[in-house]
Amino acid sequence: MRTLFDTVFPYIKYIGNRLLHLLPVVIIISIVIFTLIQLMPGDPILAMINPETTANMTEEQRIAYIETMRKVLGYDKPVIVRYFLWWKDVLTANFGYSVALNKPINEFIGSYIMNSFKVNIVGFIIAFLIAIPIGIKSAVRKNTRYDKIVTVVSMIGISLPSFFMALLLVLLFSAVLRILPFSGMVDPRGVRPEYVYYILPVSVIVLSSLASLIRYIRNAMIEVLKADYIRTSRAKGLAEKVVIYRHAFKNALIPVITIIGFWIPALFGGSIIVEKIFAWPGMGLLMNQAYQFKDRGVLSTVLLFFAVLTLFANLFVDVGYALVDPRIKARRIK
Repeated sequence: MRTLFDTVFPYIKYIGNRLLHLLPVVIIISIVIFTLIQLMPGDPILAMINPETTANMTEEQRIAYIETMRKVLGYDKPVIVRYFLWWKDVLTANFGYSVALNKPINEFIGSYIMNSFKVNIVGFIIAFLIAIPIGIKSAVRKNTRYDKIVTVVSMIGISLPSFFMALLLVLLFSAVLRILPFSGMVDPRGVRPEYVYYILPVSVIVLSSLASLIRYIRNAMIEVLKADYIRTSRAKGLAEKVVIYRHAFKNALIPVITIIGFWIPALFGGSIIVEKIFAWPGMGLLMNQAYQFKDRGVLSTVLLFFAVLTLFANLFVDVGYALVDPRIKARRIK
């Protein structure tokens, strides 16, 4: 008789092996990121120093001050030494120093990640809750009027860019109706509740995700409903809801798991377009500001974070495939 350990251990072993294989990939990606950041034009020390600080200094004092800052931050060392020092900072959760915000990165990076996560997780959950029943019903009622309407609306949703949806919602609900705030996350006056600031960015995330998700679920369900075991299940007299939701939908989950894997980086990484339009203090806005100010410390940290998150998303997809498809489990999870 198989115990819980016998069931779980193959997955733990598989995940452990995959993590070992990911290690050299992360190292290669980190070398590429660090090299590209170092090749950026400009002197990071000069960008960091406030001109007012050196305004009353003589030229000799100014040069001495700049060189002192260069030594303190390690920019006087060779590139290869700075690379290992950077990894030391990453492994100790230090992450370096932000030129734009003029403070250590570890003091603010966590809040930006959570701000992106909070708005994206709400949007993605709502999108799934709406898309799953609509996609399933559209597949079951293929080529009916309902299916055609869903298909047309989905194609329109896929065609509209997210920035257009965001600007349209801002124009309608903020400029014309004046019932929702233009941007931000908190009312400085303390009048409006915090949740109203989530409505517009969450709505954009839902609308931009919903159309493609419905199409994925519909197409996957149509393929599964053609399978022989579905016809056999119906021939046995099983209720249609049991056939659809217990048998068909489980086997149609592979494309859905793929989408979830693609969305994992976006959950924590945010959206530059949405966060820029709504001035939402998340990772997308931080990335945009870091690029504008040539903030090397923030850029290298955020890029490495996205890379590692994407690799873990791929691992999640592989394990998810094995959980819902025994054929894939037989090939990969041993």
